[in-house]
Amino acid sequence: MNPTSFAPEHFRWTFADGVALITLDRPERKNPLTFESYAELRDTFRALVYAREVKAVVFGSRGGNFCSGGDVHEIIAPLTRMAMPELLDFTRMTGDLVKAMRACPQPIIAAVDGVCAGAGAIVAMASDLRYGSPEAKTAFLFNRVGLAGCDMGACAILPRIIGHGRASELLFFGRSFGAEEGKAWGWFNDVVPADRLDGHAMEAARRIAAGPSFANGMTKNQLNMEWNMSLETAIESEAQAQAICMQTKDFERAYQAFVAKQKPVFEGD
Repeated sequence: MNPTSFAPEHFRWTFADGVALITLDRPERKNPLTFESYAELRDTFRALVYAREVKAVVFGSRGGNFCSGGDVHEIIAPLTRMAMPELLDFTRMTGDLVKAMRACPQPIIAAVDGVCAGAGAIVAMASDLRYGSPEAKTAFLFNRVGLAGCDMGACAILPRIIGHGRASELLFFGRSFGAEEGKAWGWFNDVVPADRLDGHAMEAARRIAAGPSFANGMTKNQLNMEWNMSLETAIESEAQAQAICMQTKDFERAYQAFVAKQKPVFEGD
């Protein structure tokens, strides 16, 4: 992937100063996902593993909404006519998007305005940081369409963000929650006015991009891996990860800048 020339077919992409901005581009329908956009997003996040120029990613809103989930006419209707093997291909493909988002080393920031529902809520969930506007309404509404709440890793990831009891309530009832409730629960890292949301998320992304990107990728990797580790294994894993980071030039740059009483300039190696 060349981030400066990358031109996806099914969503918007811009890249500058180490930060990639992704937005779904169907504002008249509140930005639903299609089979094609699911697959292209999955492939994009997989490719980011090897795109060192990209230091951080913002998944933004467009037209006052984040994402309304799977398109009713282009996804939901065809699913009702599929056989089990085809359905399993689809659910595995959507789960692969979450796997790709979690596996890419770049921190992902979701900037959530307006509707954030179904698979859209999952995309926000799979991000590393979430900022919302006061108008943000998030809903894991699978139960309301006759499906289980265990979709795309929700039962594994959501309780780790907001707690088991709160996750259970959202997944059993499919109700929406607002920005302030989300902030109180730890879902949103912050709530900012809609007209400042994109700028706020991009500024956070630029701060991350200016940091030690190799080390940031190691932090994200450890956050993922340590879900399934004992404390003893986690501490040993972190010891090895930190020793690797101590061999980077960024670590030496930080020391030299401290000695010179300057701010370090990290280069990601």
